[in-house]
Amino acid sequence: MLDKYPDKVNLVIKHFPLPSHKFARRAAEVALAADRQGKFWECHAKIFENLKTINEAKVQEIAKEIGLDLEKLNKDAKDPAIQNLIARDVNNGRQSGVRGTPTIFVNGKRLKNRSLAGFQQVIDAELRKM
Repeated sequence: MLDKYPDKVNLVIKHFPLPSHKFARRAAEVALAADRQGKFWECHAKIFENLKTINEAKVQEIAKEIGLDLEKLNKDAKDPAIQNLIARDVNNGRQSGVRGTPTIFVNGKRLKNRSLAGFQQVIDAELRKM
């Protein structure tokens, strides 16, 4: 959809670390800290590739693998701005009824059919309203 409608569709990522996953919050912190080094998407992808085995050692390994400055990464992950962003995203998610991830919204409406066809249908309907 981003390729099809480059000037009309935007992707917004919100972090909603689940309490049931003991490493989810750390993963969100690290991904946001990696963004400060221009490596959010690389870090995000590697974290999800390793979701079942993610731990602190694995995060450090991923960071080295994608060429992050580890000292800066670990310092930035503790930055109150990153902590506040995650807290704000979690609060926003709770207010929106999010209970799990991924949860997808299009113009504030929860997407139930997350197939490509489902995205296409909802986005086309929203664009027709404009």
